[in-house]
Amino acid sequence: MTESSAINGTRPYGLVRRLIELWALAGGLLLVALVLMNAYSLVADITFRRPLAGDFEMVEVGVAVAAFTFLPYCQLTGSNVSADIFTQGAGPRTMACLSLLSGLFALAFGALLTWRMSLGLLDYRQFGETTAITGFPIWVAFVPIVISLAMLVVASLISMSDAFAIVRSGDNGAAGS
Repeated sequence: MTESSAINGTRPYGLVRRLIELWALAGGLLLVALVLMNAYSLVADITFRRPLAGDFEMVEVGVAVAAFTFLPYCQLTGSNVSADIFTQGAGPRTMACLSLLSGLFALAFGALLTWRMSLGLLDYRQFGETTAITGFPIWVAFVPIVISLAMLVVASLISMSDAFAIVRSGDNGAAGS
């Protein structure tokens, strides 16, 4: 496999990249569903004085899940928050070094949170804690969150691999070098 194929996302990472994209799209669809549910609840409240019971609980859980589904995609596409004002003049190799460093931080963050949230999932499942109004088992929300965090670890490894390929190629962005 050439360096350019690693950078462009072809094999072996193409399928994983696509799964991460689809996961983020699922998070977006979840947000759309939450907006529609909220709109329904509001209309039902105004019209019939009967809002959807526990709608705020479902929004709370749903937004948390959706936010985590976006983390791997943001890592993979380099869409995380950055201070571009400090790096606007940097060449591709310097940017790749910074991406490698940020990927390392994301990897550590993702691994730590995957571990801790997995333990939280087990605790919530063991003790059977539920939301107050709807009785929704809280541990269920942890499942897609842990999956998202595991995907963040994988996305971090892929982004680090891509950045390393650029660093190794020696591309400084200078014409004729």
